[in-house]
Amino acid sequence: MKRKYENIDIKDEQLLVTKCIEDDRLYQEAFYKKFAPKMYAVCKNYAESRDEAMDFLQDGFVSVFNNLHKYRFEGSLEGWVRKIIVFRTIEALRRKKRYQEVLSEIDTTGYTDPEEYELENISTPVEKIKELVNNLPEKAALILKLYVIEGFTHAEISEITGVSI
Repeated sequence: MKRKYENIDIKDEQLLVTKCIEDDRLYQEAFYKKFAPKMYAVCKNYAESRDEAMDFLQDGFVSVFNNLHKYRFEGSLEGWVRKIIVFRTIEALRRKKRYQEVLSEIDTTGYTDPEEYELENISTPVEKIKELVNNLPEKAALILKLYVIEGFTHAEISEITGVSI
């Protein structure tokens, strides 16, 4: 009888990590299935398309599996995975040179006065907010997402992006 990843106890994170490090494919699949949905949502925050988000996710998980031996079971495993996914995503954005806009050069042509903007007239306020954030210059949007969504400190964001605090 063939083993299936569904029979693996994904709550036992120490066993899950140990087996992944030992290259047990079923445990690696279980690990991926456990974290991929949340990490895909993280990647979507930085991606311009679903395909780009999937690329970020795949690159991130390659890095996670390559570095899993470094995880010391201090703090949340999900938080550790998330941090690697975010860093890999930012590296990918850097490679695309999307991050090189200067914050002082913010284009205000599409600016809407907050007094004229009524959230109650928007059918999906969350989607509108995402749209507005994604319309910011790339670096400004990245910094806002790192701070608001990911919870990084100003110092961490400075280190990640190369922008002064």
